[in-house]
This record gives sequence, C-alpha cells and structure tokens, in this order.
Amino acid sequence: MSTDRYTSPLSERYASKEMQYIFSPEMKFRTWRRLWIALAETEKELGLDITQEQIDELKAHKDDINFEVAKEREKLVRHDVMSHVYAYGVQCPKAKGIIHLGATSCYVGDNTDIILMSEALKLVRKKLVNVIAELAKFADRYKELPTLAFTHFQPAQPTTVGKRATLWTQEFLMDLEDLDYVLDSLKLLGSKGTTGTQASFLELFEGDQETIDKIDPMIAAKMGFKDCYPVSGQTYSRKVDTRVLNVVAGIAASAHKMSNDIRLLQHLKEVEEPFEKNQIGSSAMAYKRNPMRSERIASISRYVMIDALNPAITSATQWFERTLDDSANKRLSVAEGFLAIDGVLDLCLNVVDGLVVYDKVITKHLMSELPFMATENIMMDAVKNGGDRQELHEKIRQLSMEAGANVKQNGLDNNLLELIAADESFGLTLEDLQANMDPSKYVGRAPLQVENFLKNHVNPVLEANKEILGMTAEINV
Repeated sequence: MSTDRYTSPLSERYASKEMQYIFSPEMKFRTWRRLWIALAETEKELGLDITQEQIDELKAHKDDINFEVAKEREKLVRHDVMSHVYAYGVQCPKAKGIIHLGATSCYVGDNTDIILMSEALKLVRKKLVNVIAELAKFADRYKELPTLAFTHFQPAQPTTVGKRATLWTQEFLMDLEDLDYVLDSLKLLGSKGTTGTQASFLELFEGDQETIDKIDPMIAAKMGFKDCYPVSGQTYSRKVDTRVLNVVAGIAASAHKMSNDIRLLQHLKEVEEPFEKNQIGSSAMAYKRNPMRSERIASISRYVMIDALNPAITSATQWFERTLDDSANKRLSVAEGFLAIDGVLDLCLNVVDGLVVYDKVITKHLMSELPFMATENIMMDAVKNGGDRQELHEKIRQLSMEAGANVKQNGLDNNLLELIAADESFGLTLEDLQANMDPSKYVGRAPLQVENFLKNHVNPVLEANKEILGMTAEINV
C-alpha cells in the first residue's frame, strides 16, 4: 500500500466494497462495452451491414479489458472514449470498424452514468430497507417503555422509547418512497448524437425516420431500462443528477437527525450505541464511552447534504446543448455522494442493531420529572374532593416553582408531592398522590400508535422486500 499520496477516506474507511465496485474503472468500462454491443446489435437488427461474427467477437472480449492499451493510447490522443474504442478494436479486429458506429462520446459516458446511479440506488435501497427493519424491531421491543419526551430539549409529557424510534423510522420510510420514485423514473440517454438530433443516424439509415425511432427503445431494453429520455442535447439533462443526489441527501438528513438524538440520549445515559470489548473511548479519560459511530454518521451525513448542491449548480449552469464544466464535477460529486451515504447506512445499521437501552436510568429520569407533569391529574382529583379549581391551579403553580427551586438551586430531589400533601386545601395524602405516579398513565396512545404504525406502514414494506432483509453492516469500527 502506497503511503506517500492521498487516499480517500471514502474508500479506505467508510464505503463498502460493493459500492466501491459500482464506481470502479472496471464496472465503468465493462458497461461501456455492453453499451457498444447493444448499439451494434440494434444497428444490425435494423438492417445495417453488421455480421453476427462481429457481434460475437465483441461479446467474447466484453469483460477482459486491456486497460494498459487504452492508457497508452489516451496519452497520445487525449480522449478516453476513443482510447477505449481503439483498445477494444485491438482485441476485436473484425469488429473494430463498427464499434461506436454513429455514436458520440456521451453515448457511453452518459448512459453509463445513469446505469451506475441506478445500481448505486439499488444498493442504497437495500441498506435503507434493512435499517428500517432494525428500527421496527427496536420500536416494537420498547413500545411500552415510558420515557421523558423532550421539546426544546426540556422535559415534556412522556412518550415511549419505541414511539420515539417510530419518528426516525417514518423519515426513512419517506426517503424510501422518494428513492423508489426516482429509481423507477430513471431513463437512459440512448444514442442521440452530438447535439441530440440523431443526425448521424439519418445518414446511416438513409433518412428512414421510422427505423431511427426504434433505436433508443431497443437500446434501453437491451440494457434493462424501460425507456430513454425523449429529448436531449448532447447529454441527458443534469437535472437527473440533481434528483438522484437529493434523494441521497434526504437519507443523510434522516440519519443525521437520528444520530443526534442518540448522542443526546447517550449523554443522559439512557441509550448507548454499541461499544466493542477492547474499544478505547478517549486517549486521556479511560472511563469515557463516546458515541463515536453516531458522531461519524452526523459528520459524513453533513458532507452528503452539502454535496447535493454540486449537481444542482451544475444543472443550472449548463449552456445550450452541452458544456464540459460538468464532467470533472460529476466524477467527484455523484460517486462520492453514493460512497458516503453507503458508509452512513452501514453505520446506521450497526448502531440500531446494537443499541443498548438502560431502562432503570430512563425510569429514574422520568420519575424525577413526573410530579410536574401529573399536576393536571392531581388538580382534578382535588376538585373531586371539593376544592376550587382556580385556587388549586394557582397553588400548584406556586408549589411547582418552589419544588423547581429545590431541585435547581439546592440540588435536592423533587419534593412537589410532599409540598402538595402538606397543603390541606388539596385534601390528598402522599399515598393518594403517589398513586398518580404510574408512568403508563401519561404516555397517551404511544404504544398503540407504535403497533398501528408498524402494522399499517412498516410491515407491508418489509414483507414486500423480504428477499433483501438480513444484511449485516460492513464498517471499519
């Protein structure tokens, strides 16, 4: 391994081998050759003078790419597509004259980009579904465990641990819906020539418009796509890259939100991400168990969200039928956006699968705040005993402030119940008040909401995708 030059953390630390392969030179140039075969077969089927022997020769060498020949040729001609046309022709002397016939560089370049994004979305989808599945298990397991909810990160009316997990799950489900829509709507560029007019095919097919109309649909079918974009300049619209990266950025936003919540909960010692037996949390403070994986999720997710600006700006600044200031940017932004979200989803899967819940700490925190939240119930009980609602409301307000000061200023336990019991106008004993301290009375419909959400919205998705469930995360801890 070379140590004297930069290597990308996306390939060295974060992205899986599977995602790295999708954006590898091998995958790219094998796809170029598949596209050249599809073009030649289409042209043969539509009547051009191309033999089956030539097609067979192309197929025989579609995977054994002579990279060194192409590399040396590119040094001479400074054109990657024509260098690979030349290299393919060296291996296929009988077919070299019909390779890339009638096409422009974007025929292989742009169609390959669409194919690679399609494959990358499928891998992202697979991981996203598995994250949703793990979250569903977690939500179901803890659907009845009461916990403090937080608004403004201040203690609020209780929810359950499982209900909180459904909030994360629902956002990932939205991302899955967006991903499926974009993936299903992806089309190939097809073969439209230098400015999208298919002028070269008018020459090849002697002006036969009806035959030319068949070219793009036939190529799309051979490459496993439903259709090609109906019109284009030299390239497919860069708006396509924007749509794709927006989906990726949306997943990153959902992952970031979940990881932030986990980091805050780990600070409270209520929930903890997986921690390896020999893992070191801090070089100086040996006792620390930092939420390093959740922090990494947030860190890489921010990169992905910002990366989505690249294709948007590129799309906005294209000139007429094409300009080349998209090329270098696309090589970075699209591939790295996918490599990064791949790492994020592996981390999400690893964290959710190993998430530890400390129910005693959760209950302790909840019980310390519950008297404040039970005051409405307490007041109603006191009214039933003959108390005046308005008078009791004012007294509870004053006593709550006193109890709050006791906690904040004196560092003591919440003594609100004792203060209320000592006030005769409530007519309630301490035992009466403590009977109101059952946390399950204050979580509303949270357990049922979890059940209904999983039954009606998550389980049908998981059932429809059961063949891709059961992934394990590929991460560098």
